[in-house]
Amino acid sequence: MAIITLTTDFGEKDHFAGATKGAIYSELPDVKIVDISHSVSPFNILEAGYIIQNAYNSFPKGTIHIIGIDSEINEENKHIALKLDDHYFICANNGIMSMICSEIAPEKIVEINIHDKIQTSFPVLDVFVKVACHIARGGTLEVIGKTIPGIKPTKHITPFVNDDKTQIIGSVIYVDNYGNVVTNIKRPFFESIQKGRSFEVSARNNKFKKIHNRYSDIVNFEIPEEKRHDEGRGLVVFNSGGFLEIAVYKSNSATVGSASTLMGLGLMDAISVSFSTESMLPKSLE
Repeated sequence: MAIITLTTDFGEKDHFAGATKGAIYSELPDVKIVDISHSVSPFNILEAGYIIQNAYNSFPKGTIHIIGIDSEINEENKHIALKLDDHYFICANNGIMSMICSEIAPEKIVEINIHDKIQTSFPVLDVFVKVACHIARGGTLEVIGKTIPGIKPTKHITPFVNDDKTQIIGSVIYVDNYGNVVTNIKRPFFESIQKGRSFEVSARNNKFKKIHNRYSDIVNFEIPEEKRHDEGRGLVVFNSGGFLEIAVYKSNSATVGSASTLMGLGLMDAISVSFSTESMLPKSLE
């Protein structure tokens, strides 16, 4: 049984998400539809890319992912379908797939060309659904589009590194539901520059010299619970997706605050990592 996922900026108030599901069920009554998110910030392709990258590989191979962000077709915003990591993705060619494609090369990419058969002002409903249902029935990508060599890139995917490799400058690409701030600095990239050196992460006026593996690593469990005051403390972790994240322990914007509210951090704000000039690795490992 086919699985089709939906990731959009439709929100929950309007009819768009429901209408899209209805159109899918009208064509494939036995399909399974999974909502990944309909709460992406309007037209925010970085948010959408981050969400789909961290969600898609939890689904079975062969899953079809509709991404409805900035999907209005025009001369600079064509529609594409691609097969990558044995999953299918249908979206606008606006950079949404850059984050995933920077790590895994697509097996096939086509530019969708069925628009002359469809009158639409709602391409997710009228075009993306048709393509998804075609794939779910076992159809090939070549039937709905012409093969193209690559996708449109987007900025801010790769952090900047200075010439002497003593500093990484990244940017905030996502703020999660807890107000934790996710950067575009991934763990393998960080470690390839760090090479065992000490470092300092800077976010506005906040400085951190340690990166944790878990949020609760900042808690000293040897202290009686009633004497701990860890809620609201800032920390840095590599999150479950492997991204450098600035967080607040047990954050809550309405009570203890969050990394976003307490530190004044938002999308595209700069985050820097400065490294010492002396390596901490043994000479044989440098």
